Amino acid sequence: MAFSKDHLKLDCVKEANRIGDALRRYLREIRRKGVVLGLSGGIDSAVTAALAARALGPARVLGLFMPEADSEPESLTLGRLLSSHLGIKGTLEDITPALAALKCYERRNEALAGVIPGFTPEWKFKIVLSGADHAGLKFFSVIARSPEGSEVKERLSLDAYLAIVAATNFKQRVRKMVEYHWADRLNFAVAGTPNRLEFDQGFFVKQGDGSADIKPIAHLYKTQVYEMGAYLGVPAEICLRPPTTDTYSLPQGQDEFYFTLPYDKFDLCLYGKNHGIPIEEVAKAAELTPAQVEQAFRDIDSKRSATRYQHLKPLLVEEVAHFE
Repeated sequence: MAFSKDHLKLDCVKEANRIGDALRRYLREIRRKGVVLGLSGGIDSAVTAALAARALGPARVLGLFMPEADSEPESLTLGRLLSSHLGIKGTLEDITPALAALKCYERRNEALAGVIPGFTPEWKFKIVLSGADHAGLKFFSVIARSPEGSEVKERLSLDAYLAIVAATNFKQRVRKMVEYHWADRLNFAVAGTPNRLEFDQGFFVKQGDGSADIKPIAHLYKTQVYEMGAYLGVPAEICLRPPTTDTYSLPQGQDEFYFTLPYDKFDLCLYGKNHGIPIEEVAKAAELTPAQVEQAFRDIDSKRSATRYQHLKPLLVEEVAHFE
């Protein structure tokens, strides 16, 4: 059988049951009564919440809405829609004051002002992954829009990029603190929501959205998450929403910032890479050129290497006895 999109097809009934069994077994082992998770209005958190509600019952799932100053209003609207649809309790936790107290916005804006003369907090912006430079290396740029509507694009120095990312990473880490507060309060576990693309490629913040007690969909390709969403009856408004980072004040797709390809094409490239499928076959299935697939394979290896640190456990000088 020639490689095609059909290789990513799920037996949703079997998979939902398998994930449900794993959730129940894990909660028994750690003696926790349910799960808490952040609801972003996106497909990943929606499917995770739906699987948990199916496996545990809606009363044992808490969804948290955690908007901040740069969040799209649609995220909160869709999160509430999902909570109501699933019959789970939803709690609003506006993290803007906490971020302001940590100088998240101030630190970020200071770095941006060093790149864009005249930048003020009233400007909106996003970071994008730009084309290769003369050495063949990809680089990050900032696109900013003034209150008057004019746009500028500037290449980011490494120092400016790191300063902006370090500041915005407060968002994921504060959200995780809130999740663990509620987990401790209710004797629940924290469910993480990364899909396979994000988990494999390190698209998460260490001790932020990368932290969780269980990650029920980390083995599912993004295409499979959408398929599971349709099977579970996730509202169409969420199933049709394009993947977004919802981190910066200008709308931004994940392919602009990190993956460089739409998720359905990247899924096929990652699957092909993982299963040793020839580049020509992957290219045909993904409707890409062999050169594009070859570049995607290089990007996969590069990100795995660059983000290895994010997957590592704390280093111990020597092993310490612990319970298995």
